[in-house]
Amino acid sequence: MFGDMMGMMSKLKEAKKKVEETKTRLNTVLVDETSSDGKLKITLTANRTIKSIEIDDTLLTDKEQLEDYLILTLNKAIEKATQINEAELAAAAKDGMPDIPGMDMFK
Repeated sequence: MFGDMMGMMSKLKEAKKKVEETKTRLNTVLVDETSSDGKLKITLTANRTIKSIEIDDTLLTDKEQLEDYLILTLNKAIEKATQINEAELAAAAKDGMPDIPGMDMFK
């Protein structure tokens, strides 16, 4: 019993380490999103940190249009990054979790 508990604690520490390593790695995974007409390009990390925004000069003359482009394109980019982030972190956590009966929340 005590040995099993120590093994589980070790596995939990390992899972936590894998999740932290994955979070760090996700800072290097870049997600690009471009508006449908190519006038705006957003790049962010899978941890949802904006790295760059490229704006076509034609958008600089219309503030409202630029704002709309930014909102739509940023939301799509954030959605993509969130999907990658959640999938990667879930995989890292599942991989490191000890096999505890009744705790099959990642299956």
